[in-house]
Amino acid sequence: MITQGQTIGIIGGGQLGQMLAFSAKSAGFRVLILDPNPDCSAGQVSDDQIVAEYENISAIEELAARSDVLTYEFENVDLKALEDVTRMVSVPQGTKLLAITKDRLNEKTFLADSGLKVTPFAAINSITDLKEAIQKFGYPAVLKTCQGGYDGKAQLVLHDAADLAEAPELIEQGQCILEDWVEFSKEISVMVARNVDGAISLFPTSENIHRNQILHESIVPARISHVLQEKAQKMAEKIATKINLCGILGVEMFVGKDGELYVNELAPRPHNSGHYSIEACNFSQFDVHNRAICNWPMPKIELLEPVVMVNILGQHVAGAAKLVSEKLQWHFHDYGKADARHDRKMGHVTILTNNVEETLSEIEKTKVWD
Repeated sequence: MITQGQTIGIIGGGQLGQMLAFSAKSAGFRVLILDPNPDCSAGQVSDDQIVAEYENISAIEELAARSDVLTYEFENVDLKALEDVTRMVSVPQGTKLLAITKDRLNEKTFLADSGLKVTPFAAINSITDLKEAIQKFGYPAVLKTCQGGYDGKAQLVLHDAADLAEAPELIEQGQCILEDWVEFSKEISVMVARNVDGAISLFPTSENIHRNQILHESIVPARISHVLQEKAQKMAEKIATKINLCGILGVEMFVGKDGELYVNELAPRPHNSGHYSIEACNFSQFDVHNRAICNWPMPKIELLEPVVMVNILGQHVAGAAKLVSEKLQWHFHDYGKADARHDRKMGHVTILTNNVEETLSEIEKTKVWD
C-alpha cells in the first residue's frame, strides 16, 4: 500500500496527467511528471517534472528512482522500458494490459476470446488481405492501423471500392485491422477500476456523442434501458477481472440496432468520457485510479446528479470563455495548453442537471459548439 506523502510518478503530462495530479495532491501524495514539454498541463500542477522524451531510458530510470509507484496517462508507453524499471519501483498496472490495448488486433482478439461480442475483424498486412476481407465483410468497413492513432486518426472508412485507393497509405505504416461496419443506435462507455487486491469500483454507463470522430458530449446516465446499463457494467467488470486490471479502464461499446452490446475499444487509463465524475460522483475516475494503483480500498461509486459533459476544442475556446460570466452553474475546466489548435482538446465543461434534454438544448443555444 502506497501511503500519503509518498510519490506517484506519471509518464505523460497532458490533461489526464493533470487531473490525476490534482486528485493525488488532494489525497496527500507527491507527484512527479515525465514529459518533454516543460510547460505541460500536468507539470504545471505537480511537485516536479523530468523534462525528457518518453524514449529516454535514463529519464524513465530517474522517474522510477524518485517515485514509489509508476503510472501512465496514455497507451504508447515503451513496454520494455516499463518492464526494466519494475526492479526499481512498483508498476502495479504491469505491461500485459498495455501490450493488449496498444494494438487493436491484440485487443479485438482478447475480447473475442473472452466471449465478448465484437465487430467481425481481420488482420490486414497487404492490399490482397484487404480485398479478401472486403469480399467477406462487404461495404462499409473501417480500416485502422493496429498501433497509434486516436480521435479518428490513422483510420479510413471504406464506403465503396473507390475508397480502396487511399488504403495503401495506412497499410504502409504497419499492420492494420479491418472491422466490419455495425449499425448502432448509440455509443456508450463504462469506467471500471480495480486495485491490486482485486476490489472493483464501477462507474455509471455514459452515453457518448461524437463529432468528426472526437468526443463532443457525454450524458450520464446514458439514455438507454436500465437493463442495458447494467449489462454494460457487467461486461466492463468481466473485462477488468479477465485482464487482471489494476488502475482504471475505459470500456467503449456500441449499442447495436439489433439490441446487442459490442465492445469497441479499451483505454487503459482515465478516459475523456469519465471526466463528468469529477463533479457528478462521490469519487472521480482520477481518485479511484490513484487509489487502485496505491492499493487503497475501493469505494462504491454513486452518481450524485445526472450530468452532461461537453468538450472544449481549440475552435471553442473563445466562445466558451465568454460563457464563464453567463453560466453560473456550469463547471469550466481549462487544461493550461498554450496553443489552441483546431480540434485540440483544451478543456471541458460539466453541467449537473435535473433535465438532460433542457441542458442539451441550452448547450446548443449558445452556438459555441456549432
